[in-house]
Amino acid sequence: MTPNASDAPLRVALVGYGLAGSVFHAPLVSATDGLVLDTVVTSNEERREEARAAFGDVRFAASPDELWERADELDLVVIASPNKTHVPLATAALKAGLPVVVDKPIAGTAAEARELAALAEDRGLLLSVFQNRRWDNDFRTLAALIADGELGEVQRFESRFERWRPQLKGGWRESGDPDEIGGLLYDLGSHVVDQALVLFGAAVQVYAESDVRRPGAAADDDTFIAITHENGVRSHLYVSATTAQLGPRFRVLGSAAGYVKYGLDPQEAALREGLRPVAGEPWGEEVEELWGRIGSGESPLTGGGTPVRTLPGDYPAYYAAVAAAIRGTGDNPVTALQAAAALDVLEAARRSAREGVSVTLLPHHDAEERRA
Repeated sequence: MTPNASDAPLRVALVGYGLAGSVFHAPLVSATDGLVLDTVVTSNEERREEARAAFGDVRFAASPDELWERADELDLVVIASPNKTHVPLATAALKAGLPVVVDKPIAGTAAEARELAALAEDRGLLLSVFQNRRWDNDFRTLAALIADGELGEVQRFESRFERWRPQLKGGWRESGDPDEIGGLLYDLGSHVVDQALVLFGAAVQVYAESDVRRPGAAADDDTFIAITHENGVRSHLYVSATTAQLGPRFRVLGSAAGYVKYGLDPQEAALREGLRPVAGEPWGEEVEELWGRIGSGESPLTGGGTPVRTLPGDYPAYYAAVAAAIRGTGDNPVTALQAAAALDVLEAARRSAREGVSVTLLPHHDAEERRA
């Protein structure tokens, strides 16, 4: 990689142009000041046409190997390909001297994530994980309420990422092949576990129930994870594709008050509709009817509590932070070691569900894994 002049945009190659690449990464990279989408890696002609229509003069490569051959023309590689390719592609990119962003989950095991982190550190390169749900509107709001002491001492954190999808869609995400790293535990579970660790710190105990409920399904589609954090907070996390009646996205109970929030952050829906964040214009805003409520003693559904304005969602902040980290003017927004800590929990959850036991986690003493 040839260092870019400080005022020149960082040239980004995107590996994969499926859901993650086309809906999240390509639009967010293109919307970030200081980044330019240079190359999309896909051999699918239909996807190339879609990318060309959306991003004009973008270049294409048929395989990632073409990127390594011209690494000096690039400044960042974003890996948005199927989960099983994350580790080999991230390894190849780092060995080619390129900073890397990897979609979650970064790897199938915490050990693999730590090996990648060590490689990146040895090469002096950025390795970041796309945990975009840290910039969801409801999560940003909840983090602010906790930081301001509005809930008192948090005792229980309930987080639900539930959907009603009784029919299978097909594809690797629903595959039962362990090599594919499919199923909701590693998909939506990567988000809810990461959020819990960011808010409440290290996990010391994990219990999980995981089921395959839909006819013909081969991977988990209805999973519950209970985490006991080192500070005593208990997190109850639900991820499901089979929920006929959706529960609150968050229900957080503290010694002084509780916070309940329904509905999903609007940014994914906006991106799917082709909308793009523009600097200086509203993005990630939510209508007042969907604001959560804070209070005590009564259900929010019967008028209890006070509405709390939901902070705007801010996915663009992730890539802005990545650009700053590459230029040496900011910190890595999501490190591989933080992702490894979440994978410790996911691996423990998988074991718990399989064996019907509660799993105790041994502490990892790297301070970066505990940093929110």
